[in-house]
Amino acid sequence: MDQDSVGRVNIPVDQTAPADPNDDLDADSLIYKIKGFNRYALACAILASTNSVLLGYDIGVMSGAVLYLKDDIKISTAQVEILVGSLNVCSLIGALASGKTSDWIGRRYTIVLSAITFLLGAILMGLAPSFPFLMAGRVIAGIGVGYSLMIAPVYTAEVSPAMTRGFLTSLPEVFINVGILLGFICNYAFSGLPVNINWRLMLGLSAVPAVVVAVGVFNMPESPRWLVMKGRSDEARDVLLRTCDSKEEANMRLEEMMSATGDSPGHAKSASEWNGEGVWRELLRPTPAVRRMLIAAIGINFFMQASGNDAVVYYTPAVFKAAGIRKKKMLVVVTIIMGIAKTSFVLVSALFLDRFGRRPLLLLGTIGMAISLAGLGLGSRFLEASDHKPVWAIALCVVAVCADVSFFSIGLGPITWVYSSEIFPMRLRAQGSSLAVSVNRVVSGAVSMSFLSISKKISFAGTFFILSGVMVLAAIFAYFVVRETKGKTLEELATLFDDEDTKQNKVRQNNEDY
Repeated sequence: MDQDSVGRVNIPVDQTAPADPNDDLDADSLIYKIKGFNRYALACAILASTNSVLLGYDIGVMSGAVLYLKDDIKISTAQVEILVGSLNVCSLIGALASGKTSDWIGRRYTIVLSAITFLLGAILMGLAPSFPFLMAGRVIAGIGVGYSLMIAPVYTAEVSPAMTRGFLTSLPEVFINVGILLGFICNYAFSGLPVNINWRLMLGLSAVPAVVVAVGVFNMPESPRWLVMKGRSDEARDVLLRTCDSKEEANMRLEEMMSATGDSPGHAKSASEWNGEGVWRELLRPTPAVRRMLIAAIGINFFMQASGNDAVVYYTPAVFKAAGIRKKKMLVVVTIIMGIAKTSFVLVSALFLDRFGRRPLLLLGTIGMAISLAGLGLGSRFLEASDHKPVWAIALCVVAVCADVSFFSIGLGPITWVYSSEIFPMRLRAQGSSLAVSVNRVVSGAVSMSFLSISKKISFAGTFFILSGVMVLAAIFAYFVVRETKGKTLEELATLFDDEDTKQNKVRQNNEDY
């Protein structure tokens, strides 16, 4: 390996700097980016990310289903909050278990496990005769969601080339948004059916993508980095030969992975017998570098859900009902418009994530959300103070909601999954990401289950102003804590959070070895 003038080592020759961000974004450059994807890695990422449709569909479809099941099985506002938020809280179980599970049985079979678990929950929800049965289905589905949220980004990051990892690892968020949009469309399609049937079809149909995911995943390869950790280097090489552009690059990547595994502290145990033991000890008693990784990963996951985005999506019909839009079908139409905006902008973010980097888009997204939520609060304040519901205020609320979810899709939405799946070293990646996603789930559940109650106490306007303030804090966090990862291999990122003294020592040692 060559060393550059600043002492950076082990940079593969094919991983040259990406195109200058200041270059014109013309059509030719976009065509080049699309052609530059490794097709096999892209297919693997799409299959793994399809699992995320399950969560998105649940978020989207539940926002409309609660309008009908509330009338059918006669549940209170508090029960609606529990029903909506319980999936997020119960997904904590899956998120906590997913790291250890994926180190034990592999990334691929963990994806299958998450799909099967969600399938059982979806069937139970669709057939539920009462609120307790509906809650049982939500609990089971929630566990499956927890597994899915951690494993899809981690698997995708581990099979992706460095220069397209941002795009490929953001695909789970793309599929979440596709699922949300499908949920909104199903709400509209079934809204004309009898009230005792429509919400059951809305919830039960989520079993269909779960079956597709469970079957499709068997055609995926295992993560090469997991195979290396298990001592199955020949199988890892076979996968790398398909995900890299040349045999030389595949061998170079394999050598880096084997070196990273061998350098892991406490990894003296036979690789084939290692099932993730000792990782929690390293996470709970971290080195300074690992502590910085945990702060960054947990912080970005915290702000993703503290933004209130899930709650805004879940309760958009309630927000617009308060704004003066009364017809249920019209409420569903507004949510479809919001879903289209949300999905469109996550695609824009995914396409440019490897060009502009994580930090700039994260800062743009958080600042944009702060402004949008302030506008939503302002529009809601005028509507609450007026008996006539002025059209301009309703329009401001609709535009502000669409802007809020769009900026979320540019920044916190995709980048949270990308960032928390790539910054941990190989040995700590699954369980470190699992810990960060667990915080994500706790905050999501807390916000979703308290959103309506808090809004009743301080009004929707007051709630949106608070969320706007939270996004200002998120922008400050992104500016000072989040470090850029664009264009680096996962093995190179192992030193990203080292302090300067540690980096200089490593450079000096590498120079001596060289």
